[in-house]
Amino acid sequence: MTTSTSRSVRMVLAAAASTLVLLGCAREGRPTLTTAAEPGLGESISAAMSENGMSVNGMSVNGMSVNGMSVNGMSVNGMSVNGMSVNGLTAAALGAPAFGDWFEAAPEMNEILMKYVVRCGAPADQSFSYTSPVTGQTLTWMGNLGLTPGWIEGQPISDVEQQLVSACLAAHVNKFGIEIPIAVEGLDAAGQPIARGPTELEDYPEREACFFGNVFTGEGLFSGIDHGYPWSAAQSSRRACAFDPASVGSDRDCPPILNAGECSQLCVPTADGIGWETCTVDGKTYRPLATRFGASALSTCGDGRCDPQERCGAGTSWDSCAADCGACQ
Repeated sequence: MTTSTSRSVRMVLAAAASTLVLLGCAREGRPTLTTAAEPGLGESISAAMSENGMSVNGMSVNGMSVNGMSVNGMSVNGMSVNGMSVNGLTAAALGAPAFGDWFEAAPEMNEILMKYVVRCGAPADQSFSYTSPVTGQTLTWMGNLGLTPGWIEGQPISDVEQQLVSACLAAHVNKFGIEIPIAVEGLDAAGQPIARGPTELEDYPEREACFFGNVFTGEGLFSGIDHGYPWSAAQSSRRACAFDPASVGSDRDCPPILNAGECSQLCVPTADGIGWETCTVDGKTYRPLATRFGASALSTCGDGRCDPQERCGAGTSWDSCAADCGACQ
């Protein structure tokens, strides 16, 4: 996707219970498309998903029900908060009082969720701000990746856009709540490559994972291992959502994300070979995103630090690392 031309648009929409403002922010140069995992995002997704007690593949996803994330009677249904699925991600859709009702029901979790919905869906020259009628605090959520151009322009969210927002949310989950900078690669909903910084591939040389699924339809979230080369038994990642082959088919590593296998076996690569065009699991094909990170996120048993994903033990592997984590008591 080519970088959007700088715009200066200010739209203010007041409602009796809440005020939400859509701002177009002029920016110079290419936007920074690297981003970081957010502590609490996994919990926020799970909490939003779990209102209906929906279980996907034996995993209680706490939310993304068949009708989307249903929280306190608000059906997100493809992020259809207050009709966003029909009316687009616009000031008019977000300015309805029902958005404030939904947001204030769980403001801390919903703030994290909206931060990444906007970061994933909107381009870097747009932001959304919400003023709480309860606290008077104004929260601003910045666009970045611009994955859903139609939705941002007010069109109903498409199935492809639902899948890309879902993949993007999954890509930002970190089991340990550690902020690890990542680069997100792939295609937007129009099939255009996500804009890439001139040194992005060099700055983030480690291929990590593919993420896909559709939380809006209750189909779940999936990851796949996408290492550029086989990691040794001693190596692991502080991102932790797609490094462990033993997690394939289980929910033990990064709920609500299920590790589905190897990206190379699940997915069709993009023309440049950097990302993935489609991924298929259980007969369903999705539009995925791929992630990369820097070498500093990679751990090796024997490097002198016991990182959160490493385990105690008598061996030299990440899950039994005597040198870093000592013997198990």
